[in-house]
Amino acid sequence: MTSTDWVKWHEAYGREGSGLGDRLAAVQAQIVRRLDDTAPMPLRVVSACAGDGRDLLGALAGRADADRVSAFLVECNTELATRAESAALALPARIVVHEGNAAKSDVYAGSVPADLVLLCGIFGNISDPDIQRVIRAAPQLCAKGAEVVWTRHRGGESDVTLQIRSWFADAGFEEVAFIAPDSADTWSVGVHRLVGPVADLELGQEWFRFFR
Repeated sequence: MTSTDWVKWHEAYGREGSGLGDRLAAVQAQIVRRLDDTAPMPLRVVSACAGDGRDLLGALAGRADADRVSAFLVECNTELATRAESAALALPARIVVHEGNAAKSDVYAGSVPADLVLLCGIFGNISDPDIQRVIRAAPQLCAKGAEVVWTRHRGGESDVTLQIRSWFADAGFEEVAFIAPDSADTWSVGVHRLVGPVADLELGQEWFRFFR
């Protein structure tokens, strides 16, 4: 069980110099690109550990074609899930916010395969073996040609972004983008597209556990 106050953690998005605001903008830019690339076709989105959904919901705000998007957001924190639900009401997109454990494969039954999978705010809070386990399982969430957007901090011995990118390649993905600012900020945003085979969702699995 995580001991982090995730509601308070989210306040850093609005704090100058935290870096989270810049990371959020980079994630949203990739979501907008994916929306543009797939227009006018319907787009199905899954977001694990979605928080208050500000990445996807912010990217959809003001888009005339938001009604072609259906999304399934998974968040275990009640307050953050409630915030996401409230924000989603203002959008024409079909948004379902599920309060539950995003690590459990059963949660996604009926909501995959998706054309866009958001794995943001996860890889910095789980062990390296769990990161690899999530990546190996990612094709179970993806439709053919789906893209996965992920985030991970960098710096020092904790920088495993090279390994993450390699693990995605091993799992049948090609790299679309890797954004890593050359500054004091140590965040990064990666995007990978599934070029290998899709996989059926394997129920009864636990893919990761938060360690803080």
